[in-house]
Amino acid sequence: LHKTNGARSSTMTGAADKTAGRVLLPANIVPIRYDIKLTPDLEAFTFAGECKIKLSTSADLGPDHREIIMHAKELCFASAAFVRTDGNATTSSVDAEEIRVNTKATTVAFVFGTAIPANSTIYLTIKYSGFLNNQMAGFYRSSYTNIHGETKIMASTQFESLDARRAFPCWDEPARKAVFGVTLVVPRELDAFSNMPESGCRTLPGGNQKELSFLDSPIMSTYLLAFVIGEFDHIQAQTEHGVLIKVYTPPGKSESGQFALDCATKALDRFNDFFGVPYPLPKLDMVGIPEFAAGAMENWGLVTYREVDLLIDPLKASNSQKQRVCTVVTHELAHQWFGNLVTMNWWDDLWLNEGFASWAENWASDCIFPSMKMWDQFTTGHLSAALRLDALRSSHPIQVPIHHAEEVEEVFDAISYCKGGSVVRMIRAVIGMKAFQSGLGKYMKRHAYGNTETFDLWKAWEETSDMPIQEMMASWTEQMGFPFVRVVGETWKDDEVTLELDQMWFLADGSELTEEESKKIWTIPILTCTEEGTQEEMTFMREKTASITIPLSSKDGWVKLNAGQEVPMRILPTPTMVDRMGEGIRNKKLPPCDRAGLLTDAYALVKAGHMQPETLIRLLSNYSEEEEYIVWQGIGDVLSGLDTITSDDEEMNANFKAFARTLVINLAKKVGWESKKTDGHLSVLLRSIMIGLLGSFCYDDEDVSSEAKSRFEAFQADHDDVLSLPSDMRSSVFKILLKNGGEKEYESVLAYFGEATDNAERKHVLASLGHAPDKKLKERTLEWTTSGVVKLQDFFYAMGSVGRSNKEGREISWAFYKSNFEKLSGMIGKGSPSLMDACIVSCAGAFCSKEKADEIEAFFEENPLPKSARKISQLIESMRTNAAFLEMLQKSELSNASFWKSL
Repeated sequence: LHKTNGARSSTMTGAADKTAGRVLLPANIVPIRYDIKLTPDLEAFTFAGECKIKLSTSADLGPDHREIIMHAKELCFASAAFVRTDGNATTSSVDAEEIRVNTKATTVAFVFGTAIPANSTIYLTIKYSGFLNNQMAGFYRSSYTNIHGETKIMASTQFESLDARRAFPCWDEPARKAVFGVTLVVPRELDAFSNMPESGCRTLPGGNQKELSFLDSPIMSTYLLAFVIGEFDHIQAQTEHGVLIKVYTPPGKSESGQFALDCATKALDRFNDFFGVPYPLPKLDMVGIPEFAAGAMENWGLVTYREVDLLIDPLKASNSQKQRVCTVVTHELAHQWFGNLVTMNWWDDLWLNEGFASWAENWASDCIFPSMKMWDQFTTGHLSAALRLDALRSSHPIQVPIHHAEEVEEVFDAISYCKGGSVVRMIRAVIGMKAFQSGLGKYMKRHAYGNTETFDLWKAWEETSDMPIQEMMASWTEQMGFPFVRVVGETWKDDEVTLELDQMWFLADGSELTEEESKKIWTIPILTCTEEGTQEEMTFMREKTASITIPLSSKDGWVKLNAGQEVPMRILPTPTMVDRMGEGIRNKKLPPCDRAGLLTDAYALVKAGHMQPETLIRLLSNYSEEEEYIVWQGIGDVLSGLDTITSDDEEMNANFKAFARTLVINLAKKVGWESKKTDGHLSVLLRSIMIGLLGSFCYDDEDVSSEAKSRFEAFQADHDDVLSLPSDMRSSVFKILLKNGGEKEYESVLAYFGEATDNAERKHVLASLGHAPDKKLKERTLEWTTSGVVKLQDFFYAMGSVGRSNKEGREISWAFYKSNFEKLSGMIGKGSPSLMDACIVSCAGAFCSKEKADEIEAFFEENPLPKSARKISQLIESMRTNAAFLEMLQKSELSNASFWKSL
């Protein structure tokens, strides 16, 4: 295990080390097939279940082994019995004498009076009941409004990671794959579907219920099983490869699924061709669920979504909503191969699922909509998110040890998704698309319907690229963090430059490394670009230092390291390099993703104390004529970050805001409020960023406030007026209106929450309401969003609008969180920990003082939240880093008004 060409890599851990300490069910009895029959009661919120499981017992099962242990959670058991089959003969049934439920371990043990036969096939039948909970986990209920305006209940599932055990007793581990046969007994008037097409439907005696049976699933993991029961309309289309895709929508809204359907049909064909393995199921259903904790779930053949991530109004939908739907759909469809057909062996390789799907969503979206320029957007999206989190000491490696399966909930984060996707992107850049694609095809064919570990993927790419991928990638997936490459020496000539480089572990706070920490090394591909474009030659930096020589086309030429931002790292250029690149920024010969990356790197390097703050502000000055959306994403992040950091120093914040205003107003003159016929996808998104920044830095400008007010008034008169107030600018206009207004404006925006016809529109209200300047209105927002009016999946958005509104807002939101801690914990209950994480970040995430970090840390020590522990430690570390950053800025020239006047 973990070998390259017969030699063990020194950084690798052995198989025994990896599995040590894992809490798994005994391997001497394993499932082959489940037949599950469920009868939900949508009025009593319960369900009756019968589960018949075909089991294989191992030869080493002891002669007196009498118990079968399975996973189960919140289930009530009536009986269990097994029979043994031997050829055509079946033994008499053996009933369980004892049923032991272990609530803490979420297991059930069935103890029999007779020994369970070794090396045999047995059939275990279990009768039980369970609860249709309201926590968006397991087999759960959601409420929706039907076409008559009545509130109705539907049921659906969310099993990843560990909640299949809430619906049926099972071996709830990804490696315990089995075939699933599903039968659902439901009210006659409702629709019901599962992973596979129906095999039959019969009306039951009395005529009120029907029994639906479904074809057998392929062999798959428990977390991918799904079923949905409710009222739906649908639209459908067939892919070129012959797969029928349906999008299920609320009754009367089938047109809202058209965009997602178009994306899905194109993406499924693309993935079919890309992997060289046909989509293995006869159909693919996609369903919008009214209450959903995540964005979507890749259940094989039955993908479930938060409604806003699947269904969009064809007339009102913003460009950002369309992009979001496209990337979520393509992400989930990539999982149909990467995750479903080939599944990680254990949760420590979760990144194999999520990192690849994060890469693939961009690849497929770029194929379908090249105008979105998704790979440029990757720089300021996935890559930036990965580098922000992974620069903390409280981060974790991509391949993180998981002992108790529950620990996996803490690593559904930017490391598994965004850093994972960034590492996959880096491999593609290193080995080229041909070897990359053929390696994936080989991996899929070799491991179809099986389970893998990371080294299986490395092995496939090694075979197609003839490169030591495993050795190279160990430094990126098995150790925490990422490098920053410093240019420590430079020799410029008329036609070339030689750069001396060294590498070290990058930490957001710039804290000193121990002797051991300073030895950390990555195998780094060094790609470079000049005004002539990206250089073909690539250097691998395997040691602490390296020297590279790059040709120049002129004596004043520039060079940028990490061309295309292909490698997840930071670069510290010399002042000479920064000065020379200024020309590339101004004349736009430096590509957009590099212009953005240069700036986001500089911000992080200043924060860590590796670059002077003055250098960052002067670098920003080079962007005064910038017009690219991707670059403005980077500029916007830097401006917003500096605004938050300096908000605790009124004088510096006022000087900074005046500087930011000049940049933003310059952009506004170029872009304007009015849409143009020539606008492309990114032009519309740029206008959206521009108006958002006007809301942050120029909201009190008379022209800005009156423009926002007149557009809102036109929108109030006609909510379908997408010309006066397009969806892309709606949240920002609401914020500008609220910041300049009082209770009247607040009531107007709040009223739209009740008038809006879909969740995407309601989110505009949630995102803006807390920006009302009055303290009482901020407090009212917090009370309102936790009153039950807002769905559990969405209530934290309004908290964030208060917490991030201004200095006073963050104090109000944190005070509210503390005084309502029990209430919030009760609301979220046993649902997804991500909801509590979002609450904490929304209410406490904007502070920039060591005192507040200490206070928040003390609060959670007194009120522990084990499932949110990692998120809390990351939040506190970021807060202390921001506090140190402010102190650094106060000691710099930025504290002098004369510096700002000199720009």
